[in-house]
Amino acid sequence: MLPKKGSSFPIGRDILTSAEFAQVIASALKIEFGSARNGAKIIMKWTGASQRTAKNWLNGTHAPSGVHLVLLARQSNAVVKAIMLLADRPEMSLGASMISLRRLLLDMLASLDEMM
Repeated sequence: MLPKKGSSFPIGRDILTSAEFAQVIASALKIEFGSARNGAKIIMKWTGASQRTAKNWLNGTHAPSGVHLVLLARQSNAVVKAIMLLADRPEMSLGASMISLRRLLLDMLASLDEMM
């Protein structure tokens, strides 16, 4: 039976706040884009969100809603990994890490081929 008082729903051992969630997603987006200046524009393209909203997500002042989070996860392995780690499912994040590593290796091989 759920408690009659209180405004929060206990979810396991740890309770994730909205601010913490926003910071984790912001970190994942920063990993995805690095120091790229066009990160907000790419996020806008991926999700259809406004520029202000995309910047808020990058700054960690707000977090994406469910639909926007799914749209981000479709494009960003870093976001998928962050979601799996937040869900306490680190084994599920391994696939996203391997895909990112594969993409990085392919980019490096392409660069080496251009040099030769």
